[in-house]
Amino acid sequence: MLIQLKGGHVIDPVNKRDAKGDVFIEDGRIVAAPQGREPDEVYDVTGKIVMAGAVDMHSHIAGSNVTLGRQLMPELPYLAAQDGQPISPSPASWGAYATGIRYAEMGYTTVIEPAMIPTHAIEAQVELASIPIIDVAGLAILGNDDYTLELLRDGKGRSDELKDYVAWTLNHSKAIGLKVINAGGSEAFKFNDRTFSLDDEVPDYGVTSRAIVEAMQKAVADLAVPHPPHVHCNNLGIAGNVETAVATIEATQGLPIHFAHIQFYGYGKEGEKGFSSGAATLMDAVNKHKNATVDVGQVMFGQTVTISGDILRQFDGRRAASPKKWAINQGDGNGTGVVPYHYKSKSFVNALQWAIGLEIFLMAEDPWRVLFSTDHPNGALFVRYPEIIHLLMDKDERARWLDDVPEASREFSNLAEISRELTYSEIAVITRGAPAKLMGLNDRGHLGAGAIGDVAVYTEQKNKTKMFAGADYVFKSGELVVRKGKVVRVTYGRCYHVEPGYDPQIKRRVKSFYDSKYGVDPSWFGVSDAITNRRDRFATIPLSR
Repeated sequence: MLIQLKGGHVIDPVNKRDAKGDVFIEDGRIVAAPQGREPDEVYDVTGKIVMAGAVDMHSHIAGSNVTLGRQLMPELPYLAAQDGQPISPSPASWGAYATGIRYAEMGYTTVIEPAMIPTHAIEAQVELASIPIIDVAGLAILGNDDYTLELLRDGKGRSDELKDYVAWTLNHSKAIGLKVINAGGSEAFKFNDRTFSLDDEVPDYGVTSRAIVEAMQKAVADLAVPHPPHVHCNNLGIAGNVETAVATIEATQGLPIHFAHIQFYGYGKEGEKGFSSGAATLMDAVNKHKNATVDVGQVMFGQTVTISGDILRQFDGRRAASPKKWAINQGDGNGTGVVPYHYKSKSFVNALQWAIGLEIFLMAEDPWRVLFSTDHPNGALFVRYPEIIHLLMDKDERARWLDDVPEASREFSNLAEISRELTYSEIAVITRGAPAKLMGLNDRGHLGAGAIGDVAVYTEQKNKTKMFAGADYVFKSGELVVRKGKVVRVTYGRCYHVEPGYDPQIKRRVKSFYDSKYGVDPSWFGVSDAITNRRDRFATIPLSR
């Protein structure tokens, strides 16, 4: 069936479209304007904004970490709704089913789970499969596990084995890429270390965080995995940590790398309170290093819960828990820390965190390398995305929010001096084109012929919060799933992953390691096509060779 979206303002920066025009969909794909054919269905979208379906490259939506967060904080939606956040006050409203529904209503069609524990990958993949409408993918965590650290400790001659181990892990968990969380920090936590920086050594292994990140960069590059290592740096949330972030960026040696939720590393230590915006220093480094991409991790005021595999930092952060409860679960280098948190507009520190994230967005010279995220739910729940878009597109809206934060917070950030307003095209870059490209999902994030038929249509409004809170129409793989901001058809998407090659001997070595260390066979936690009832659930994306 041929579908025509007629007369809308098409925003498609990948294909350099920013004008009135038509979009055609047939057999689940975008097609060129047909010659001599009448469409079967026509949607008059005159005066509306037409974009590709949005892509969220960093949102914690499934897996054992998220499950623990839901168990600890079933009241999260109720507390968030009390703050005025746009979420139903029911535990179900941050469950798997509601996640897919709400993302679709906002025009999102693809979401990446950024922290999949390899030994818990089956749980993560089963839960991802229960999320409706959106396509998904997961990043597998390595860098604190004993097998990786032993390979790096033993040194010479084992780089190929590390590359094979990375490839095996990605295949075994059906992941789209690799995540590194505070490299070496979680393992050092086991030895009672409570701080861990770029050049500190993991006890018993003698390997630095720098060496771990460099080794993972090389392995991923050699395997031609499209998405570079997705790195959560050391010293998250600590005053002065902008120095750590800049040092890590400068240590990348020109190889591709992605830094997650970079706002949490944008902190200086000026002033009598020892906390200030380091956004200008951070963005100077990001803008100069073209091999680096980042997502922001924007903070918004209100109740949320922080969920992270960085148990060293979460253990320290438990003191600020609100409500006063927390959970730390230590595993084989892949533990979980869950700490509820309430960001307050009247808090000097929280207000600066909010301002720093916006500064990072607005100081970016290349929006293709500074991508949209809140690190859901860590900086804010994903339902806050429309408010963030409003803040980025409207300097008067930023000024209104700034009036409500402490004067001291305004003094130690540059946000009030920034007049830049992002355009629709730039919003489409940071929420569509750039994340799709960075993940190697080249068939989405744009409206060119051959792209998947993921399209979002919005009624243009001055109030961008209202505009992006509910799309007029959303098409998922060519099917109409949202009309007037509400889901009208529930479908189920696919899970995308990579399959890099590896020496089959690595399977024997890993099996021997797990037998000796844990008394289990790694085949027990391998993800197979049979874990869901949908025959076409999994799809492989090409390597970048």
